[in-house]
Amino acid sequence: MKTILNFVFLILIVSNAFSQQTSRTNSEDLKNAYNIQDSVLIKTRDGAFISAIVVRKKGISIPKPVILQYTIYVRDKGRDVKSLKEAVDNGYVGVIAYTRGKRFSPGEIFPYEHDGNDSYDVIDWISKQEWCNGSVGMFGGSYNGFTQWAACKKMHPALKTIVPYVANRPGMGLPMENNIFVNPNYEWSFYVGNNKSLDTVAGDDRQRFRTMQNKWWKTGEAYKKLDSIDGAPNRLFQRWIKHPSFDKYWQKMAPYKKDFAQINIPILAFDGYYNDSQNSSLYYLRELQKYNPQTPIYLIIGPYGHFGTQVGGESNLYGYKVDSLALINIKKITYQWFDYILKNGTKPEMLKDKINYEVMGQNQWRSAPSLDKMANGFLRLYLTDNKSGKFYALKDKKPTKKKYLYQEVDFADRQTENNDYYPDPIVRKEIDTSNGFVFISNPLKEPVLVSGSFLGDIKASINKKDMDIGVTLYEVMPNGDYFHLSYFLGRASYAKDITKRNLLKPNQIETISFSNTHLVSKQLSIGSRLLVVINVNKNQFSELNYGTGKVVTEETIKDAGEPLKVKWYNDSFVKIPIWR
Repeated sequence: MKTILNFVFLILIVSNAFSQQTSRTNSEDLKNAYNIQDSVLIKTRDGAFISAIVVRKKGISIPKPVILQYTIYVRDKGRDVKSLKEAVDNGYVGVIAYTRGKRFSPGEIFPYEHDGNDSYDVIDWISKQEWCNGSVGMFGGSYNGFTQWAACKKMHPALKTIVPYVANRPGMGLPMENNIFVNPNYEWSFYVGNNKSLDTVAGDDRQRFRTMQNKWWKTGEAYKKLDSIDGAPNRLFQRWIKHPSFDKYWQKMAPYKKDFAQINIPILAFDGYYNDSQNSSLYYLRELQKYNPQTPIYLIIGPYGHFGTQVGGESNLYGYKVDSLALINIKKITYQWFDYILKNGTKPEMLKDKINYEVMGQNQWRSAPSLDKMANGFLRLYLTDNKSGKFYALKDKKPTKKKYLYQEVDFADRQTENNDYYPDPIVRKEIDTSNGFVFISNPLKEPVLVSGSFLGDIKASINKKDMDIGVTLYEVMPNGDYFHLSYFLGRASYAKDITKRNLLKPNQIETISFSNTHLVSKQLSIGSRLLVVINVNKNQFSELNYGTGKVVTEETIKDAGEPLKVKWYNDSFVKIPIWR
């Protein structure tokens, strides 16, 4: 044992010495080959300062196009410099700038709120440097994807292209989805807002936040009291929950409506079918197509999650073995795109058309001229009251007689939770049928390619003024396994207008239309069935809507009152996009 310990100790010494030597060598190489300005402060028009790092190739005096990353994530300096070095090695100048208040920037940190104006000022500063040839491109994922669109709120002439991966749209995806506040951004606010870099201690303390979440659920406290339960004030959370509508607070952070009309630069976006913020990421593309259809927009999308998209995919996603052809070299494609736009290079071969998507189960890439053209038809299926085995029938013919299925949900009951909509795992042996209603189609007589975002109309009456609903779409494969395709989560009172709450009239039939669902492409085989689950959203992973019509974040278990009584009418339907 002593010999083994000595051997291990020797290996650790040698390994450490080698690591230190390698680190010194890399550091020396970096100094010899690159000009690094790591403490740049860029003054904005309103007098703030933005912290930035600039990396250039030594010995080159010819101005070059610049690749900019704009982020709230202040990581290890070596990691950020490595990313900038990649830009330099590809023939560009690399710049990374940090959100106001981060790194060496003085002042408070307010995610999202200043990034549009500040990114404009950063681009303006870059464009005036002697090492810039007047062209700037941006890339990056998640928050870094949002900042690129924020930079397009007011277009700077030097910004020539953006390459957003899984871009967030504040107010639409996180911290709320279709006007329901969901929990992940609660802890994220500590992670990015507690200090000038990142609070990894708070960010990694999942047990702390799960304990808080569970206690909130069991006690029935108001959602706005989460930080009181946690025992630490959460100023950003409190700031966000004051805006449950997609109001001016959210609208001004990134392009909104006619702002898209001015965006005329080419754009390449990346996204994933199982990206949590997909509805915000694709919102940008849909709105740009609506307000400025001439803008050249390209999309690459496949079976990826939020983080997987940013590295080109993962071979195993939530237990699903991803098709081999779905895995891509995202960084290579990104720089091919920059060469194409900024250096008059060749367009990436993968871009056969505007929309390029991998078909799950087919191990094949397909292309379409627009998101809508991914499908050439719809299956309209009604949520009937007719029994079909242990479920209800999903039929393509509208029922001749109006009937309903009845559901009661007791919000005072903390023993049961409703709406298991999240796609983890993607493939499962069974689904929760203890609450809500499940509708199943007849077996397919021919293969069907589902491609696009499903939508529908839910016809319902309730005894209260509001409810949150979930609609989940599955394929039931011939072997009986359930394959999660897509879902919708949303608040009924915002179905007509996400910017203004329209309460439901008790005991009156209302139409709750939905379309902001997660886009997917999957080959369904002969014998497969389509299955839809509809439910009231009641669980500890988002705020709880008691239906009183009051501000939802202020409602408590005392507002539960009598159970929510829902009549789901059989002329409700879903429309599933297919390619015939």
